[in-house]
Amino acid sequence: MNRVVVVGGSVAGLTAAQSLRAEGFDGQLVVLSEEPHPPYSRVPLSKGVLDGREPAESALLPLPGDDIEWRTGARAVRLDTRGRTVLLDDGTRLPYNGLVVATGARARRPTGDTDLVVRTLDDARVLSARLATARSAIVLGGGFLGMEVASTCRTLGLDVTVVDLVPPLLRLLGPWLADLAVAAARDHGVRVRVAPDGVNVLGDHRVRCGESVLEADVIVCAVGDVPNTEWLRGSGLSLDAGGGLIADSCCHVAPGVVAAGDVVSRLGRRTPHWTNAVEQGRAAAASLLHGESARAYRPDPYFWTEQSKLSIKISGELPLTGSPEVLAGSVDDRSALLRWRHDDGTATAVAVNHRLPVIKLKRLGAGVPTPAPARA
Repeated sequence: MNRVVVVGGSVAGLTAAQSLRAEGFDGQLVVLSEEPHPPYSRVPLSKGVLDGREPAESALLPLPGDDIEWRTGARAVRLDTRGRTVLLDDGTRLPYNGLVVATGARARRPTGDTDLVVRTLDDARVLSARLATARSAIVLGGGFLGMEVASTCRTLGLDVTVVDLVPPLLRLLGPWLADLAVAAARDHGVRVRVAPDGVNVLGDHRVRCGESVLEADVIVCAVGDVPNTEWLRGSGLSLDAGGGLIADSCCHVAPGVVAAGDVVSRLGRRTPHWTNAVEQGRAAAASLLHGESARAYRPDPYFWTEQSKLSIKISGELPLTGSPEVLAGSVDDRSALLRWRHDDGTATAVAVNHRLPVIKLKRLGAGVPTPAPARA
């Protein structure tokens, strides 16, 4: 194997490229990134970059070494698995011996390309400029991203309403933890509007929720993402019903082809989170180089979010049912270490405004079986 091509300049693609070198690959290594920027983290885009506390450059990640060729503005449009060639939008055909698919996902835009979203560095810059002159905002979507954006808008002094079909964070976190986060958001001044009958965007400033029409200077869409797999259609690679690229337990998708990050569908679902992207990038690199001798990818369910004066770190599977054990701190003070035990003997640990090293949190959760409470 003398040339590996990584398609996608995401953190998954960057990690895969760096891991290939760390695993001993000494051939040509090319990373194709559609964006014009060097690699960056999306984590601060909805927070410090969006509210102007941090410059956009703060999101940039260290550049890969000179032994990795990083091509910006290079968009893959077709994959020929038989000829082992990637076709770029400028007509260039790039042959490969090994391929890593890490094209990630893009923001879902309900009404078109002009929707304001927070997915890329350029998205954050555009929205930040709009918020600087706005007095009010409507955020469509009550997931992690939507609630983080709403929190940032409140920090900037805007009047903010979150609109979703179901209560915010309910499907992600489960009722107990979602209620805690939503209560903090309301205390922070965020209004919440649940619209089970649907939401219609009527223009740049108006949204219909049932019989009501809400108005704001800015409407931000945070209603999920779409995997970037259109370029793979006709390649013979398997996609699930939502467009995710189906990979096996070792991130393998076809001979000489592996995948990592938000684009990957595993066991019927995608897991678009930072930790998953990093860990899959490492596993995909090992699988490409070592084949059947590579270890199966073991998910590390670790998530975190910062919103409405809450720092929530989670190790273990979501969503959560029932009430937790309080291991330390106080729920009333919104500073606590919590644990949920599951029927299969595993646990999920959650730190809410509670300082605890990540490794210790993972020991309490992250799918590690825990002893059942002793019976009297």
